Amino acid sequence: MVESLFRGVIGFMEQIGVYDIILPFLLVFTIVFAVLEKTKVLGMEKIDGKDYTKKNLNSIVAFAVAFLVIASTQLVSMINQVMANVVLLLILAICFLMLVGVFMGDKEFTLKDYPNWVKFFMVLMFIGIVVIFLNAIVVNEKGNTALEAVLSVFIYWNETWAAAIIFLVVIGGFMFYIVRDSNPKEDKKK
Repeated sequence: MVESLFRGVIGFMEQIGVYDIILPFLLVFTIVFAVLEKTKVLGMEKIDGKDYTKKNLNSIVAFAVAFLVIASTQLVSMINQVMANVVLLLILAICFLMLVGVFMGDKEFTLKDYPNWVKFFMVLMFIGIVVIFLNAIVVNEKGNTALEAVLSVFIYWNETWAAAIIFLVVIGGFMFYIVRDSNPKEDKKK
């Protein structure tokens, strides 16, 4: 079977470390730098009476964090797996919106007209992201993921698990009852 030229280019880029080093480094550097710039956590400096973020400090911290991340092969493989699955989730959402748009005829379709659906999809995407991260986190030497560990609770469900969960709920309820504010709320309409 003849390999295409572009497949060879992709293989060459993989061999020189584009996917394992360069792209994860750029991704982590960009995200950390953007968060530091937005939050201004490292402070501001005044130049000619105007406030500017300390870009030099933000970039050095982002650079160091990105290098620490790519030094860990486990983190890099997790980032690669998570990003691929998040993009898949995004593509599924866009495909859904295109299919719904087909039924709208010539009207423009936006989810702004359906606020309950927006909330539903936000919760659904959050659950999808949590599942993706749990599936990417390897918890032991056998290669089991955190998602498998969570699902094993339900797979191997028995009386002991049920009793433990009921016990924790009762203890939590008891603690809530003890520490809750027992003072009656004052009437605000005085």
